[in-house]
Formats: sequence, C-alpha cells, structure tokens
Amino acid sequence: MSLETIYALSSGAGPTGVAVIRVSGPEVISITKSLCRKIPEDRVAHLSQLIDPDDNSVLDEALVLYFKGPRSFTGEDVVEFHIHGGRAVISSVLNKLSTFNNCRMAERGEFSRRGFENGKLDLIEVEGLADLIAADTLGQKSQALTQLGGETSKLYEGWRADLIYAIALVESALDFSDEADVPEDIAGEALPTVQALQAKIDQYLNDGSRGEIVRDGFRVVIVGPPNAGKSRLLNALAKRDVAIVSDEAGTTRDVIEVRLDIDGLPVIVTDTAGIRETESKVELEGIRRSFEQADKAELILFLIDGIDPHFQLSDENFNDQIPVLKVWNKSDLSNVPDEKSDLVDVQISASEGVGLNELTALISDAVQERVGQGETVVITRERHRELLRKCSLDLENFIEGDLVDTELRAEDLRQAAFSLGRLVGKVDVEDVLDKIFIEFCIGK
Repeated sequence: MSLETIYALSSGAGPTGVAVIRVSGPEVISITKSLCRKIPEDRVAHLSQLIDPDDNSVLDEALVLYFKGPRSFTGEDVVEFHIHGGRAVISSVLNKLSTFNNCRMAERGEFSRRGFENGKLDLIEVEGLADLIAADTLGQKSQALTQLGGETSKLYEGWRADLIYAIALVESALDFSDEADVPEDIAGEALPTVQALQAKIDQYLNDGSRGEIVRDGFRVVIVGPPNAGKSRLLNALAKRDVAIVSDEAGTTRDVIEVRLDIDGLPVIVTDTAGIRETESKVELEGIRRSFEQADKAELILFLIDGIDPHFQLSDENFNDQIPVLKVWNKSDLSNVPDEKSDLVDVQISASEGVGLNELTALISDAVQERVGQGETVVITRERHRELLRKCSLDLENFIEGDLVDTELRAEDLRQAAFSLGRLVGKVDVEDVLDKIFIEFCIGK
C-alpha cells in the first residue's frame, strides 16, 4: 500500500451537472470524517454536506461513496465525492483536499497504476481500460470491454499454465534424472504440449493485425492525379471542410487525415498530393509522401477524373497486397464509357454527394473483410504481438532443439514463460509501466 493519499477530478472538467472527485490512500478515513463529520457505510451512497473544517463553511452538498480497501478500484480505501459540476465548486473541493497532510494531486493514470500494483487489474486489463476510455466507435468499445473483462487475460493465463506444466516436466528430467520413479523420457513428454501451444499462439499471430486495426483505425488513402477531386471527396466523407479545394493543380502538398466511424469501426481517410510529372521540388516531395502513405494503407481509393480520364496509374505503382478501389469522380459531368465500366468499382460526384453511400458501403465491406465479424480478437497492441512472437520463437527453439541438451531446452521454455508473464505483468515490467499509464488522464 502507498504511504501517500492521492486525489483528482475523475470526471470531465466543468461546468457539468455532476463532477466526481476520487480520493485513494491511507488518509481517506480522516479526510472523509473532516469533510462529512462521519464515514458513510461501505459501498452505500450517502448524501452529505461537505464542510470546510477550518471555518465550518459549506463547500457543497455531495453524494458520498466510500469503498473500504481492498474492495475498491485501487485496492486501497477510496472515497468518491459526487459534487455539483460548476468550476467554483470543483476548485473549492480540490483546493481543500490539497491542505490535508500527506495528500496530493494524482498523476496521470495513478489510480489505475495502484490498482495494478495491488492486484486489482493485470496489464492486459489496464490496457483494456485505457482503450475503453479512448474508444470512439462501437467496435473499439466492444474490443476494449472484452479485454477489460478479463477474457484475454484468461487465455494468456491458460497458455502460461500449459507452459509451466511443460517446464515442470523438463525441470524434473534435469533435477531428478537419477530418481527411479522419474521416467527416462520425461522431457520428451513435454513436446506435444509445447507444439500445441505454439500452434495456438501462431494462429493468433497470423490474424492480419485485426485487433490493432480496430484499436488504431483502418487506413484508407486517396490517391490520383491533380484536380481529380481528392480533397473534395475527403471533405464529403468527413462532412466538413478539412482540406483546401481549388481548381489550381498541386494545391495539396502534404498529407491530411480525418477519422471516421463507419458501421462502428474506426476508419482513417488520408488525402494526398496529386500524382503527376513535375519539376517543383515541393510538389515532388508531396508526391513521394503520397506513395509512402499508400504503402501503409489497408485500402487505396484511386480517384479518376471523370472529365479528364486519360490519366491512369498502373497497379504496379502500388503494393499488390493492398486492395485498390477505382473511383470515377465527377459523374455529374461525365459517365464512365461502356467499354471501361468493368474497370471502375464505383461512380461518384464528390461535389454533389452522388454515389457516396455506395462508396462508403464498399469501404465498410473492405473493413469487415479485414477485421472479421464477431471473431475473437486477442492481440490489440504491438506490445502484445512482440511478446507473443518472442514466446513463439522460444517454443520453436525447444521443438527444433535436441532434447538431450536438457538445460538449453529448459531455458527455452523459461524464456517463453517470461514473455507470457510480461504480457499480463506477472514478472518485472517496470520498463513498460510508465508508457502504459501515461495514456490515462488525471483521475483514472
């Protein structure tokens, strides 16, 4: 348990209807008694005036909730003051808390960090909470809730239990080889368990990064010649002006992004510089960035200028692993010729809003095909993927290695177990804690 008591506004900044101030630590009882004159019953809401102990003035009338440790979010004694959300009220209560001994403002993520350190959450659940707070779409919310609810942790713990069983077999062969009741090939008995475990891990590693896409966004990049209407299309999809629209060629010199919610999934749409032959160094740099963005995309929208359609970009210009939708723009001025209709996926008019529903549906289909529908997602961050790759590699070393070298094979399994332990925080993870908890806001 920490020796310091921390406090912070855990709800949004005022003015709001209700603001929540959370306090956690060893001084919670004395602070609550000073402000409320008594301690409410554990986990029962209590309406109380908050009285300034220095001059007996009323700070506010609050709904007070006391959570006796360890049955609290942080595992410590916690009190929450649900006060009126005016800035003056919030400020007066926070200022009064700062006057109590051994009581200070919480740092970013400190409540969650204390919950982790006191065994209330593991690292996977902490990251799920961070993702839930940051979720913009229903898909992100659903994925974060699964992770926060412990389903992912249970899977990893099951894998870790299998691995510990295999380690026990190998360690027995190493430490008790002279004992009569220890089978001669006990290390070999661990092989099927290790092979099955590696197969499970590799199955999730080969998921096309679905979890990261749901968490970070499905990247759609608009490319095409100058004046094809790329910036106008970006504005139409965003339903607001985010890019400059001009008849002058080469207006877009840099990358412009907007985040969209398409059928509950996050989609990042990027406008890029028009691709053409030019001697302008600035425009050439913009074109280089266009191809650079296209290489990072999950989907490319190649926009064709319907009134000047002679410019065509060969598919060889793109990574052949990235799907391309060919979009005929300015359909209000020119339709696709019959002989080219099978080369175009959709006709739109970005300026008139024609065909945008059809285009959005095609983007949605591409997203759903990539992330799947209703399928269990386990890996949601590069940290998870990196540790699972390391675990799989150590398991492969065990499988491919000579079991006669029992000490080496035991070390392979220990390293694999270490990687799984780091996933949920069961071993030393100080090097990743600050990075994880800094994602939280004050009061979480």
